[in-house]
Amino acid sequence: MADERTRYFRRLGRLRRSARRWSVLAGGLGGAAAVLTPYAGLGLPDAAWAAGAGGALALAAWRWIDLRALATRPAPPALDPVEAAARSRSRLVAAVERLPVGPAVLAEARRVRSRVALRGTSAAAPWSRLDRAAQTFAGMTIRLTGLAEPAVAEAAAADRSLRDLAARVASVERALSLAPPDARPPLAEAHRVLSAQLESGVAAYERLVVAAAGYVAENARPDGTEHPAAARLTEATDLLHGVASALAELRGVNSPLHTP
Repeated sequence: MADERTRYFRRLGRLRRSARRWSVLAGGLGGAAAVLTPYAGLGLPDAAWAAGAGGALALAAWRWIDLRALATRPAPPALDPVEAAARSRSRLVAAVERLPVGPAVLAEARRVRSRVALRGTSAAAPWSRLDRAAQTFAGMTIRLTGLAEPAVAEAAAADRSLRDLAARVASVERALSLAPPDARPPLAEAHRVLSAQLESGVAAYERLVVAAAGYVAENARPDGTEHPAAARLTEATDLLHGVASALAELRGVNSPLHTP
């Protein structure tokens, strides 16, 4: 989409073209009225020519006034290329999100971009484990109700924090390979601490997913040994067998007897 500067010049060009068109139309209608009125005398057609010429002249004057008022305003400054690209990207993302499958497509694109950004670093394996656990947990969120609802918010916050931590680990690791020898020990120690935090955080998230799966399983487990749906299906099957037996007996009773 166009920025403010582009829209300003587009509007200026439209007003200029409109003013010129109405000026030409007013001149043509005014000339026709000036020639035809003395030639054929005053009449209804002459009134139409004169009214059209007057209306076109008024519209042309208004367009020129609007054009001069807009031309006196300073043009908006040109956008920075980085800012223009960010605006275009945000508009494109908003347009895709309005589609039925837009959010899923954007989420998958962000996942692929994050995976590519961490490729070749020690944070790639923990990030993959975290991503698998997050996808598993996302399939259970609609069933984590009641007492388990706070765990959903905690898991979302932990997911964002751990993904940010993985990006930090990858950044420090890349900087470590470029650092001079005297600056490597502090970076190596920081990388070791961040990696340990990432590993423990991902392990804790996996334990949370396992606990959520246990909650879902216990919450859906019936009191008896048989699921209620299976019990209802068994009852319906027995009922259909009884109806079929009764119909068979009735058909045998209503059939005529054959004499030998």
